[in-house]
Amino acid sequence: MKLKSLLMCRNPHSLQLLTSVMNQYEIEEDCCSSAQEAIELVTRGDYSAVAIDFDLPGAAQAAKFAHTGPPHRRPVVFGVIGVSTELEATLHAGVNFPLYKPLDPGQVAHALRAAYGFMRHDLRRSPRYPVETVVYLLVGRKLAIPTRMVNLSESGLCVQATDPLPAFERVEFHFLVPGSRRAIEGTAELVWTDDSGKAGMFFSEMPVLAQKFLRKYLSSRTPKAGAPRTTRSPKTRHVAALV
Repeated sequence: MKLKSLLMCRNPHSLQLLTSVMNQYEIEEDCCSSAQEAIELVTRGDYSAVAIDFDLPGAAQAAKFAHTGPPHRRPVVFGVIGVSTELEATLHAGVNFPLYKPLDPGQVAHALRAAYGFMRHDLRRSPRYPVETVVYLLVGRKLAIPTRMVNLSESGLCVQATDPLPAFERVEFHFLVPGSRRAIEGTAELVWTDDSGKAGMFFSEMPVLAQKFLRKYLSSRTPKAGAPRTTRSPKTRHVAALV
């Protein structure tokens, strides 16, 4: 099944360019010109990507709304921004990849290549497991940010920091698997973040042995067929999904 995208844009040049690049990756597109239309379409459709022109009214609301759906239906959000658009504000609105006006084919293609793996249905539907451990994010060369892991899957993880995370697209990570001395480290791509310090990321680089260990560890947490289900304590908080 082909991937689908939603383009919220009124500029003919931008629309043509976005459509052309999407077609190169065999991504089908729907178009709309208002935040209300975008919200309604996102609710009804299974979009892997949403591109939003932040010069249009309600753009931030539409971007935030795109992240409110079930985990396997949350799209990657591209923010088309101009010279007067505040980059930090677009990130807080849920933009994963900014696209700067005037749009350039090379820029759009580069962003789409970086995001394409995140839009694959098999990655977006990977089972997530609640895991409690500390994840260190290495931002730049010197800043190591400790975060609490919220959940983990074979394709990525969700973390909670004490403060809003700085803007980044790729980050090196390091964590110890609970109940073992095994460290998992590699590189992850930021998919979404919010102003509470929570962020969702997909793994982009990880040693093969670490991948195998992680797969085995997560499979051991999967309930066996016919095993009795435990009752969740009323005081237990629901764990947020990754993406």
